[in-house]
Amino acid sequence: MMALLANQAVASEQADSKPRQPGRSSARPSDVTIVANDVGAVGGMERQLAELAVGLSRLGHDVTVIARTCELPAGTEVSFHRVRGPRRPFLLAYPWFMLAGSLVLARRRRGIVQSAGAVVLNRVDSIAVHCCHQVYGEEPTGDTRVARGYARAARTVKRVAERLCFRRNDQAALVCVSNGVAEEIREHYPGAASRVMTIHNGVDLDAFARGAREPEARALRAALRIPEETLVAAFVGGNWEQKGLRPLIEALADAPGWDLLVAGRGSTGRYQELARSLGVESRVHWLGVVQDIQVVYELADAFVLPSGYETFSLVTFEAAAYGLPILASAVSGVRELIDDGRTGFVITPDPASIAERLGALSADPALRTRLGHAARESALGFGWEKMVASHHELYARLAAESQE
Repeated sequence: MMALLANQAVASEQADSKPRQPGRSSARPSDVTIVANDVGAVGGMERQLAELAVGLSRLGHDVTVIARTCELPAGTEVSFHRVRGPRRPFLLAYPWFMLAGSLVLARRRRGIVQSAGAVVLNRVDSIAVHCCHQVYGEEPTGDTRVARGYARAARTVKRVAERLCFRRNDQAALVCVSNGVAEEIREHYPGAASRVMTIHNGVDLDAFARGAREPEARALRAALRIPEETLVAAFVGGNWEQKGLRPLIEALADAPGWDLLVAGRGSTGRYQELARSLGVESRVHWLGVVQDIQVVYELADAFVLPSGYETFSLVTFEAAAYGLPILASAVSGVRELIDDGRTGFVITPDPASIAERLGALSADPALRTRLGHAARESALGFGWEKMVASHHELYARLAAESQE
């Protein structure tokens, strides 16, 4: 049965090759295996993993990716071994990948192994902690008791799997994506405190820069029939209830002169009804999942995320790199980016306070410009190169320790 499952789960794909670029660090490149559910262009964690794989390859590492899906630029010299299996529902897809991915990793692992969270049963050298599940779990929502019960079960599975994975890998480095996540891991896993470190996620500072998508942004404004004089706020992300879309739509009713772009996956019905009840339906534009998210930032005059919880919030860093004034909650990652009143405004999920800040921005174009420039300057400290270089140094240390 195990052999049959392994045969069903594994398919190897080899990407095209290109010349390696020498790294700037004196640390020697090594073989590195990254195992994750998905590596690709959509989703904060997926994009970070893609940049990590590409960046490590350019530094001379022999990189192997084990994942369900892997989308990398053409010509990237990375070996990809696919784990075949379902994506949904979670309570089937998660244990399936944990078992099938473990089998693939046992056969295909090379050098230092990093797992993206608690996704396999094998021993690994490094665990990328994008979220502490003992703290965070999507609130059970839904229209039926079954839906709410399912959400509770999924949250429990994540928490149990995380504890088991950390216990099994009692020597692995726990690499957290922000200082806030690192604090949560130290609190809930005090025995692992000495192995906890922070390597911030990064942002592509060249791709996310004002002017990169100006023609496309003009076309989008025209397609959405947004008048030229109307200011545009951008909201990007899924899990809309947790990320504060409801109070943002409520704030729009008291923020004349602003339209709202909503980019990301979610159930629009209840939010469209909310917008209708407030008389702002025509000012809320539902974009769905956007592959070229730069167009959204290019069109926007501000970025708003009144989220209740984040681990790093890559979209906030992208918007800051684009030079947008940031209105965001003081959550993990954002606390390390936003200086209230200088690089943006720290907000709460309170419609009145959000509307007040939007009103201040609409009344003072110079304020929008000043906050946007300062946000860009702050984002410059979080480039992809820095993130890759930090992992490069970590893997060199782990490789040296394994040989002692």
